[in-house]
Amino acid sequence: MKAYLKFIDDLPWVIQLILALPGIDSIAWGLYRLFKGIEKNDVLLIIFGIIWIAAGWAVLWILDILSLLLNKKVIWFV
Repeated sequence: MKAYLKFIDDLPWVIQLILALPGIDSIAWGLYRLFKGIEKNDVLLIIFGIIWIAAGWAVLWILDILSLLLNKKVIWFV
């Protein structure tokens, strides 16, 4: 898990943006949230990670795109 979190954190911004595209976002950033929640022992973040994996492809990817464009990192529910 820590290796995945470090891998995603160390990716160039453009690659992180590509991972936020529909379809890819729910897996890449959903797992990121889930693993981050497990690492922090944060139940709410674990729940958001599961929701992101299940529904991220539909609409939640927009939040990640906006977050990356405005802040150069994913900030919502992380």
